[in-house]
Amino acid sequence: MPRFLPVDEQLAYIKKGSVEIIREDELRARLEKSRATGTPLRVKAGFDPTAPDLHVGHTVLIRKLKHFQDMGHTVIFLIGDGTGLIGDPTGRNATRPPLTREQLNANAETYKAQVFKILDRDKTEVRFNSEWLDALGFEGMIRLTAKFTVSQMLEREDFHKRFQEEKPISVHELLYPMTQGYDSVALKADVELGGTDQKFNLLVGRELQRHFGQPSQIVLTMPLLEGTDGVQKMSKEIYGKVMSISDQLMWRYYELLTDATTAQIAEMQQKAASGTNPMQYKKELAQRIVADFHGTDAAKQAAEDWARQFQKDEVPQDLETVEISLVDVLSAASHLSSGDVLEETLNHGSRVKVDKLLAKMGLADSVTDAVRKIKQNAVRIDGELKTEPVTFISFHEPEHIVRVGKRMKKLKLRLVSQEK
Repeated sequence: MPRFLPVDEQLAYIKKGSVEIIREDELRARLEKSRATGTPLRVKAGFDPTAPDLHVGHTVLIRKLKHFQDMGHTVIFLIGDGTGLIGDPTGRNATRPPLTREQLNANAETYKAQVFKILDRDKTEVRFNSEWLDALGFEGMIRLTAKFTVSQMLEREDFHKRFQEEKPISVHELLYPMTQGYDSVALKADVELGGTDQKFNLLVGRELQRHFGQPSQIVLTMPLLEGTDGVQKMSKEIYGKVMSISDQLMWRYYELLTDATTAQIAEMQQKAASGTNPMQYKKELAQRIVADFHGTDAAKQAAEDWARQFQKDEVPQDLETVEISLVDVLSAASHLSSGDVLEETLNHGSRVKVDKLLAKMGLADSVTDAVRKIKQNAVRIDGELKTEPVTFISFHEPEHIVRVGKRMKKLKLRLVSQEK
């Protein structure tokens, strides 16, 4: 009999990064029953093979599947080769052109190869929904559609919007939520995962299971993560993409794209707030993500390539050095009034206002111009894109490379206390 973690520990890991659980009390009850009987939950997430590759955004769901898998539950990676013939209308303001069965099958093969970079191949149930949708037949489909009304389907946000704007909604698109919901019936799912944009479809699954005399599945939605694209890119491209995200978004990536616990992430955030350079954690994050898809050797090489490109080779030997007093650019100059904080600042670094820094260095005509350049994603410090008005600068390095577009200068911060 499998031994499951205490329910509170399972719930904490399951809830990490999630947006909504419908209903959490039902999930707790099933976890308790699972632990008492030694029977794993059946947890599914579906992916229509409508493109040649999975992308990093997909891995938010796949990572959450892995969390269930790590805790001993049965995960089902569902390839929607049947629903893919319809084309998921979620978030679309026009009908999606249908793919051929041959195109779907070719894409499905790449999905199977990619998903096992995260999931355990031996512990994953891979299913294709054509298995039961093809067998459903004309009569079965009629009986399925009889369980819903057109008005219920038009409650879905994108359908409602298109209806109000008098844009076409094809009849086959109205079948999509029902066929996705029927997947849960066929698989007897206990839990279904999906993005926040899939909530309507996931709830249809709950309703259909009730119609078929099954316990309604628990719905768990995950956020749509910005800044994600293909996983088949070269390792150095993925590494560079992660290094370009903001410090704030970095913590969301840690939460959604890694197995780090909430407590571990909170500890890193505390250390970053106390003086550890956030870039250290961003490099670790980039290496984790690259390693998932290309292996640890490729991750190490990508890190070395990035450092070589942005922190060494591209810097001219005769680059102008600008020396600036820290108090002129400090995000909160009052911090220097405390001897303890001053000592911490001298040993580690400090948060500075990027717009003032650019203006003082002559890399922007004014603070207003600097703000505009930050918004244009034109500002990098030591190779790291800066999109926030305040950034941390470490004092472990005596000089830093500040770049605005193609212009760059060396920065040397003069550590001066206001206490005279």
